Amino acid sequence: MSLSTHVLDATRGAPAVGVPVRLAAVDGTELAAGVTDDDGRIARLAATLPEGDYRITFDTAAYFTATGQQGFYPEVAVTFTVTDAGRHHHVPLLLSPFAYSTYRGS
Repeated sequence: MSLSTHVLDATRGAPAVGVPVRLAAVDGTELAAGVTDDDGRIARLAATLPEGDYRITFDTAAYFTATGQQGFYPEVAVTFTVTDAGRHHHVPLLLSPFAYSTYRGS
């Protein structure tokens, strides 16, 4: 199992570069951290995750500040469940200053 993410800035129509991302267990224990690359991706935020619940948090305030935007959401936290520890999981984020969406990617 591995975990990746991809952040797209819908307002700018471009990858969201430099977004700090944290992965934690739902009890708050931090498991991994990274920053999105020039394509808005973190290809391997985690190499292995056993079955269970996790939270990935995107520091959108840092990104909006760096890009000169004022956002409404200072962070986006997505809680998800790993039910198949052998499968790759992808958590993408489509972001704008006043809205966001996510889905289970592949």
